[in-house]
Amino acid sequence: MRTMKKLDTVLLSAGLLAALSAQAQLRVEISGVGSNQIPVAVAAFADESVSPTQISKVIKTDLERSGAFKVIDAGTITDVNNVDLSAWKSKGADAVVVGTVQKTADGSFAVRYKLMSTVQNSKLSQLDQQAAPQFTRLAGHKIADDVYEKLTGVRGIFATRIAYVTQQGRSYRLEVADADGENVQLALSSNEPIISPSWSPDGTKVAYVSFEQKKPVIYVQNLVTRQRTVIANERGSNSAPAWSPDGSKIAVALSKTGNTQIYVANATGGGLRRVSNSTGIDTEPQFSADGQSIYFTSDRSGGPQIYRMSVNGGDAQRVTFSGSYNISPRVSSDGKSLAYISRRSGNFQLYVMDLASGQEQRLSDNTNDQAPSFAPNGKYILYSTESGGRKALAVVSVDGRVKQRLTIQAGAIKEPTWGPFMK
Repeated sequence: MRTMKKLDTVLLSAGLLAALSAQAQLRVEISGVGSNQIPVAVAAFADESVSPTQISKVIKTDLERSGAFKVIDAGTITDVNNVDLSAWKSKGADAVVVGTVQKTADGSFAVRYKLMSTVQNSKLSQLDQQAAPQFTRLAGHKIADDVYEKLTGVRGIFATRIAYVTQQGRSYRLEVADADGENVQLALSSNEPIISPSWSPDGTKVAYVSFEQKKPVIYVQNLVTRQRTVIANERGSNSAPAWSPDGSKIAVALSKTGNTQIYVANATGGGLRRVSNSTGIDTEPQFSADGQSIYFTSDRSGGPQIYRMSVNGGDAQRVTFSGSYNISPRVSSDGKSLAYISRRSGNFQLYVMDLASGQEQRLSDNTNDQAPSFAPNGKYILYSTESGGRKALAVVSVDGRVKQRLTIQAGAIKEPTWGPFMK
């Protein structure tokens, strides 16, 4: 066997992270829109040229990317206190977004916005933010979130982040980016595989499996301090970390006793306890939304199927019955839906199930889907697929109408996970 080169695992400084970001920029392609798009006029913010970010452009792009809105370019509206709503209603807009940007003495930016209804002829919302230069983009995302919530009744997911792994040859990178693919940051670089990233509920940490010790080991990495903690380095395989909703525990799959079983550990390390007991393989644990149950994949009935058991162990109930091969369970934040990968007619495709009724829907026409992850509002699913023979990421709305594809210029991108709302 060829001697493998010594691993070079590097936790990079903030300056190097910025230099590498441009090389790994995500490209987002949108296909499909919602069935009933809301027409919204978005104006360029008054004096937004003083900001390092064109905030109105961020808002427009976010709303268009959601598929829920038909965005109308309103030009520049400088007098935000006297907007002719009847004129915009005649142009087909149900709502108008206006705002201002002002640079303050300390170098930060005062970003103010209003959302007005042409139907009700009134103000629907207003938001004032004070943003440092590096957070002006985030200010735009938060405004888009507010528009989305006020007009749809559902919280927006533009001010969120995603994590994923890129691969070029034997170079693996765990990266973090805003949900729109911008602001890419490198968390870990390695010559050995990195798999199964999972966000902590507070968005400050990521758990993942690294092979840097020539075997799979589960780590938790603080994205602010760069500090890493070993969660599981047991004999055999250590895989599939998943956080509890309160962030205190991490469920993992370990083969320390032979066949792979489900365990739960403290998120700070230690406290390992076994929760599944079967003669088959139990893997891919995911906590339920209330933290009282664990969904997991098991071959105890012959082929792989998805089951649910108490977080304390005990009897497991089978969840999936359609198809002979169902894996990778992910539960929506409201606990109502289950996303998973099912093999049908030789194709591995993304499905979503209503847990109350058991009704399922196929959301993908691809042939090799993997690793689904719900957006924190439960309305979109991020997953890995293939595009032109290369690994890519995709996003689909839970009704299957809105679809996006995320690619990079070179190499493969995979193992995605959608993070929580940013504060």
